[in-house]
Amino acid sequence: MASSSSTSSTVQNHAATQNHAAVAVPAVAPRVLHSTWAPSYPDTRPEAEDTELAEAAEALQGHRVLALTGAGLSTDSGIPDYRGPNARPRSPMTYQQFVADPGFRRHYWARNHVGWLHVGRTQPNPGHRALATLEEAGVVTGVITQNVDRLHQAAGSRAVLDLHGSYAEVVCLDCGHVISRAELDQRLTALNPGFREAALAESPEIAPDADAVLTDTDRFRVATCDVCGGTLKPHIVYFGENVPVERVARSHQMVDDASALLVAGTSLAVQSGLRLVKRAARAGKPVVIVNRGLTRGDELATLRLNAGTSRVLPFLADRLASASTAASSSISPTAT
Repeated sequence: MASSSSTSSTVQNHAATQNHAAVAVPAVAPRVLHSTWAPSYPDTRPEAEDTELAEAAEALQGHRVLALTGAGLSTDSGIPDYRGPNARPRSPMTYQQFVADPGFRRHYWARNHVGWLHVGRTQPNPGHRALATLEEAGVVTGVITQNVDRLHQAAGSRAVLDLHGSYAEVVCLDCGHVISRAELDQRLTALNPGFREAALAESPEIAPDADAVLTDTDRFRVATCDVCGGTLKPHIVYFGENVPVERVARSHQMVDDASALLVAGTSLAVQSGLRLVKRAARAGKPVVIVNRGLTRGDELATLRLNAGTSRVLPFLADRLASASTAASSSISPTAT
């Protein structure tokens, strides 16, 4: 996680470069470096106008586009994020806390037992559906998502890499056995009859990562692996945990196979996403970033839009999918 400290000259320089909603890469890299970036930096640029959305469509037209998405894409589906403009300050549990302290694990599973069904009830929003449309049109080659909600799959996207895993699975840290979250729910419900109903009666706040804000979790009973009796953990990548190497390798290949990168709804605060933007930029590929608020990859972007994904992605789908269809129809079949 980047440090939040910065000098006044850094902030002044940063503000000076934010006069337009879409900004081309400057000849000299801005002084807001990765080491000083923080999600608390305000974005003073106005909302991107349609002319700037058209610039983004033009930058991506004719390319094999890979989409990299984050929590900002799913906020319009009702799932909170950690770093958006309206996000509340939170301290997410780290991997080290989860594995080292049974009390942390009990607290997590109690909160998750109440909140995980909320994610299952959410529906894809226009941003998710737009990416699925672009994939069907042959414009988007795939989606790498940092989200664990599986809303891309629900919207119809097929080539999806869940970079940080899925909320719908649980893994044993001792033997590696994987079960569905629905199966674990049955076991936790049997171990804790009435717990969820009592908690929901208090109308708890739903937090990111499929959990609810609860205070009294001392009496909650945690289930263990039914194969080896080991510790169960959501099959997601926690803060402080590494993305599996084979998943990293696949994400790199997806970047290499594409000719442009569309970043949507992420501040790129964590390295697992930022390294993919760096990889695309190093290869000279166009990088278009769509996000409300500043991102850690702004200096790498060909074009940066200060706008919501539910507005921009359907616009891009309309422009790029129709252009792709027109190009395909204009190609005459080869005579045999």
